[in-house]
Amino acid sequence: MTDAAALPGRPRGTVLSGPATARAVNVLAPNASPMTLDGTNTWIVSEPDSELAVVIDPGPLDDVHLRTVLDTAEKAGKRVALTLLTHGHPDHAEGASRFAELSGTSVRALDPALRLGDEGLAAGDVINVGGLELRVVPTPGHTADSLCFHLPADRAVLTGDTVLGRGTTVVAHPDGRLGDYLDSLRRLRSLTVDDGVHTVLPGHGPVLEDAQGAVEFYLAHRAHRLAQVETAVENGLRAPEQVVAHVYADVDRSLWPAAELSVRAQMDYLREHGLI
Repeated sequence: MTDAAALPGRPRGTVLSGPATARAVNVLAPNASPMTLDGTNTWIVSEPDSELAVVIDPGPLDDVHLRTVLDTAEKAGKRVALTLLTHGHPDHAEGASRFAELSGTSVRALDPALRLGDEGLAAGDVINVGGLELRVVPTPGHTADSLCFHLPADRAVLTGDTVLGRGTTVVAHPDGRLGDYLDSLRRLRSLTVDDGVHTVLPGHGPVLEDAQGAVEFYLAHRAHRLAQVETAVENGLRAPEQVVAHVYADVDRSLWPAAELSVRAQMDYLREHGLI
């Protein structure tokens, strides 16, 4: 068995519901799959001495899960005051409307179509609820509407699907764009260098204890894959599905459709930069 401390980002281990930092509690949704890993991590964040909490990514439309999120907050003496979304993929956002109904909260998101209430989210926004401070970090790339939330008091960042606790992220062509994604990873790297962020609270998979190591691994992985795709195209593999079969030959075939989305994004990036 591989020592977790030796893996990129130093994953904490088994994904469990429960406290992850002084201010963040995970409630794991029961939607495990090859794409969602152990399931969606729904995060409850609050100041330890506050009665108010924020929920990030309620997850799928699963009443049992949504009520478990509320129950978890209530058992800790918290009332959910606000719901936030990292992006609009169903495994993160499908349950948001129902959760808002159950909790009586508004839903804030970058995409206006996902909002419930008058307020959205934008780069540089600072959210304050019950003394808790969350800073909105724009991280497009996985999707156009992807955001992360910097939790300075815990030196942590909630990354949605931009950085996962295990494996790597799909750049979901055509909505996702590789150039944007690389810029977003560099933005997260700056958080680790300039703002002391060391913990990643991801949308899927275990908590990562080495945020900078995780981001550096992602940047290196993207550079390696991009070089592989460029070489494959130069060698005459022009169709995305051909490139997937060659470059992702060691990846489970059930993941090839997702890999094709990333390949299409990579090919677009190479064309935009005159490399193919």
